[in-house]
Amino acid sequence: MSIKYAILGLLNYSDMHGYRIKTHIENNFGHMWSINFGQIYPGLKELKNSGLIDMVDVTPSDNGGPRKKLYSITEKGRDEFMQWLTSPPLKPMLIRDAFLLKFAFFGFGDKNAAIEILDTQIKIFEDQLKRRKANLTRWKNIGTYVRLITELGVSQNEMYLKWLRRARKEIEVEERSSKRSMIPDTER
Repeated sequence: MSIKYAILGLLNYSDMHGYRIKTHIENNFGHMWSINFGQIYPGLKELKNSGLIDMVDVTPSDNGGPRKKLYSITEKGRDEFMQWLTSPPLKPMLIRDAFLLKFAFFGFGDKNAAIEILDTQIKIFEDQLKRRKANLTRWKNIGTYVRLITELGVSQNEMYLKWLRRARKEIEVEERSSKRSMIPDTER
């Protein structure tokens, strides 16, 4: 998915600042797509230069703070977004996860280190699941599509947690078994 269409899609909901766009994508679409700040602002600039969005400087409040730029979608932007929205996806789903790549090679490393990394992943996905379930409750009445995609995120998160816990258990059992096999028969 292109940063362009993620921004245009979010701006269909409401005008937003760049930071809010990034935070929204991270918090609510993390199960499908990730983004970094390095992509947001060049993407916003490109969309503005193409006439797909407008930008206004917002004066800071009386409390001070930095000036903010508020972005909104233009009619040209809506037209391009709708054209993208109705076209078929170009690629099947692809999972890119640095942890999964590392996991594939855990057999070469220290099993205890693998278990520690799995514990970290489990904690991350437990926290994510809690946040996604809260979003599901909050967005229940926003609309069918948002609710369904949020449910997908919850289901994927639950499935991934189940797999992580099973993988951790299997590696732990294998590690204990290999340590027992190293003990001489006279000591068993």
